[in-house]
Amino acid sequence: MQQIINFIIRNKNFLLFLLLFSLALLFTIQSHSYHKSKFINSANFLTGGIYNSINNISNYFNLKSQNTLLTEENRRLRTLLHNSEIKADSSYLDTITFGTPYRFYTANVIKNSYSLTDNFLTINKGKKDSIKQDFGVVSSKGIIGIVDETSRRYGTVISILNTTSKISAQLKKTNHFGTLTWNARSPEFIQLIDIPKIAPLQKGDTIITSGRSSIFPKGVPIGVIEDFMLDQAENYYEINIRLFNDMTNIEHVYIIEDVNSEEIQLLNE
Repeated sequence: MQQIINFIIRNKNFLLFLLLFSLALLFTIQSHSYHKSKFINSANFLTGGIYNSINNISNYFNLKSQNTLLTEENRRLRTLLHNSEIKADSSYLDTITFGTPYRFYTANVIKNSYSLTDNFLTINKGKKDSIKQDFGVVSSKGIIGIVDETSRRYGTVISILNTTSKISAQLKKTNHFGTLTWNARSPEFIQLIDIPKIAPLQKGDTIITSGRSSIFPKGVPIGVIEDFMLDQAENYYEINIRLFNDMTNIEHVYIIEDVNSEEIQLLNE
């Protein structure tokens, strides 16, 4: 113990500098989403393998629940394939209905944060798997986020539980649309703003993606209305949405590529 104390005394200036430098770096990364994103992306190559190993161990102990989810998903897919007259539940993503303009890839989530203000996921697919920035990410129950950066074998995803995330969404029963945001209060709920007050709203109404971008097709499930209120100007609703997905328990995801996105972007430019 005395040797440890003597070491600290001899190197107190260096240790103090190291502590202050670490704190400054931590605060910079935490307070700036750009720096946080770049830090996470630069660490992909080094940490991807570690996350993958930890995820494999976790998956081993979670096989029963995951197999139950996959069995249910396969059951619904078989129902859709063999009986076109049966419609899927509104909380289930039917990738078949989106047609050929979209290409789907599968991936596993090997790291997931949901308790921060700006949350990211790490997936085990990257550039070598044709995954690129701005691809949409969904699960069998609905929306997850948007691909942010990719390394050769891994990618980071901006979660919908991220205060910088802005996604176009609409009421399923009408064409009234607004912007999906997150107030960082609960991983169970997300908010929809800019819905005009003339829109007919009811608790339990389904919210879906609007298709007004080249990231998500129209109709990807998001959740149902929990409650709503008019803003201070009383021109637009602020809607609280209960998510279909349990964002604290995400493993298998689909990555969506709009094969016409480059052509659309060129036209917009």
